[in-house]
Amino acid sequence: MTLQNIVRWLVPREHHFYDFLERQAETAHAGAIALARFKDGIAATTVRDAVQALEHDGDKIAHEMEEALAKTFVTPIDREDLHKLCTELDNILDLANGAIRAATLYGVAAPTPPMAKLMDILVECTSVLRTTMPRLRKHEYAEITEATRTLRQLEKDGDTIFRNAVSALFEDPAIDAKKLLREKQVLEDLENAVDACEELGETLANLAVKHG
Repeated sequence: MTLQNIVRWLVPREHHFYDFLERQAETAHAGAIALARFKDGIAATTVRDAVQALEHDGDKIAHEMEEALAKTFVTPIDREDLHKLCTELDNILDLANGAIRAATLYGVAAPTPPMAKLMDILVECTSVLRTTMPRLRKHEYAEITEATRTLRQLEKDGDTIFRNAVSALFEDPAIDAKKLLREKQVLEDLENAVDACEELGETLANLAVKHG
């Protein structure tokens, strides 16, 4: 047993860090759902304001966690892992917010079918993360590993949608440069948000191997 493990066994650990992560996962999922309302004919500015408010909530949770880490000697898992999970969860919301901000900035009045599909995948990814994060507290590592497989497949699906959509944009001679650039930017932000979910899944998978 390493010295760190001995200390963790002897000293009570601060389990509220799991609360922070679970709240962040809930907020990321809420942000994805708010973003997907863009498909329902809700104005881009209205969706942007809703997603941005949730992004600010996520920032607040991340800040609370960083403050708690600075004040805590013994954590339930390595503080580096806690920091990484916190940062990656925050990144998902940042990218979702970036997607709707790009739509607003570049005048995308309604999402294209590929954008809508990527939004649906982002909702599904964040739903997986929302239900998986509490498993870390319970040491349910087999279930975490299974969830990361689901996230990998969703990321592959999203990548296929993205590549096909961008290819179609460049191949269509009727699309002008402005439309191509603005649609490509929104598609990239959405695809990056899905990628961020898969990256977080890989971090969880590594933790499952590390502690399982």
